[in-house]
Amino acid sequence: MSRFTTDSVIAVIGAGTMGAGIAQVAAKAGHPVLLFDAAEGAAQRGIDNTAKGLSKLVERGRMSQQDADALVARIKPVSAITDLAPSNLVIEAIVERLDIKQQVFGQLEEICAEDTVIATNTSSISVTAIGSSLKRSQNLVGMHFFNPAPIMKLVEVISGLDTDPQVAADIYELSASWGKLPVHAKSTPGFIVNRVARPFYAEGLRINQEGAADIATIDALLRECGGFRMGPFELMDLIGHDVNYAVTCSVFEAFYNDQRFLPSLIQKELVDAGHFGRKSGRGFYDYSEGAVKPAPATADNCPAPASITIEGSLGVAEALVQLIEQAGITVNRVENDEVEGMIMVGDATLMLTNGQFTTQRAAETMRPNLINFDLALDYAKATRIALAPADQASTDALQSVTGLFQAIGKAVSVIDDVPGMAVMRTVCMLANEGYDAVNQQVCDDQAVDIAMKGGVNYPCGPIEWVDALGLSYALDVLDNLMDAYGEDRYRASPLMLRKVAGDA
Repeated sequence: MSRFTTDSVIAVIGAGTMGAGIAQVAAKAGHPVLLFDAAEGAAQRGIDNTAKGLSKLVERGRMSQQDADALVARIKPVSAITDLAPSNLVIEAIVERLDIKQQVFGQLEEICAEDTVIATNTSSISVTAIGSSLKRSQNLVGMHFFNPAPIMKLVEVISGLDTDPQVAADIYELSASWGKLPVHAKSTPGFIVNRVARPFYAEGLRINQEGAADIATIDALLRECGGFRMGPFELMDLIGHDVNYAVTCSVFEAFYNDQRFLPSLIQKELVDAGHFGRKSGRGFYDYSEGAVKPAPATADNCPAPASITIEGSLGVAEALVQLIEQAGITVNRVENDEVEGMIMVGDATLMLTNGQFTTQRAAETMRPNLINFDLALDYAKATRIALAPADQASTDALQSVTGLFQAIGKAVSVIDDVPGMAVMRTVCMLANEGYDAVNQQVCDDQAVDIAMKGGVNYPCGPIEWVDALGLSYALDVLDNLMDAYGEDRYRASPLMLRKVAGDA
């Protein structure tokens, strides 16, 4: 029998955006909710803000006024923490400080019944550490919502070292009954999302730091080619660099300075300057009144080729063939299983990036006019593609390949030769971190994909994405990145190595 029913009293501590949002989620599910905030009047303001938000849903016809009124009526503001005594579950959404959380939970243990479950919405503090000062640490669990809580589906259910497995199971079941997508995870730095997501920011920052592309172009490639809702620089500006940089530093330090999580000097400069992003009016982009967002680098129009020749399999990029044929370009196929898939356009050779410098790959294959192209989520739907020519490639070769992609409706961004380009290296690094989380028993592989889609709106789970790409291909990309940089940052997860070996 479930520990929680709709009659169970849910308490929320902290009436800010996150706390009020969690209260709304619980009230929508039919629970009586107690909302407490130490600041005088804050609980009522949180409820008032919830009512305003619901009124917009009513105006749009997405909720009836009767349902909105009933939901708000189920949330009761309380003025003292002792008023939370009847609660069956208390969810804390307060400041990210270990000492304050421990103090609040210590009070709750004195106030509430012995079987009351206490949940923390912490995004970065160890659940085990929070529980270390409690008498009933078995009742403590992480219940990590994502902002805005009423909209974002994911809830990370975090088990500390002492968390009762049944408590975690009950919170998982409760979250699902609230219409959420819960995932189980161990209390480790960053849990799932804040750990696995680090490469999304780190690789964009690294590409920009090396001068391969400007921020607007990198953002456009991740959006228009990779299918992400926002590029890394747009997203960091939205989150706030003070917050994003602090999380990166926290994960880096918690993993004993593992180079995979190395913070960026570029972002540190923004933080030091007080350029936190949208909230300060300036970050990577200028948000002041009248400021114009820079456009991504886009190649001028080039003539389309009359015909191309494809040798070998294009693998995940096979969808390009139909697009090329639909554009009226003659496609000649040469079956050859012994070579990597390639497209010959006049004197140019076009290949999907494999994590090497195009220049190095051109030298090894003795194809001086080699041009690498980037990974896309869906080549048929992508509106932009990146090209990285070898240093040896001629201008004519680049123009012929540019004209090919423009003929099939793609904007073309030519970037400098950088290993793995933009989308490919980002996706492979995200998947690698996901596999490493699985390998270290933080969660299972399904949880990684659910978490990244439900928590940060990724268009595809990173593990399922590299499965579609081909796990051995993704491993080659990582190995080539490792060879190019010579840094432990790009070491492949042992689980990825094992899976590729098992499929051989």
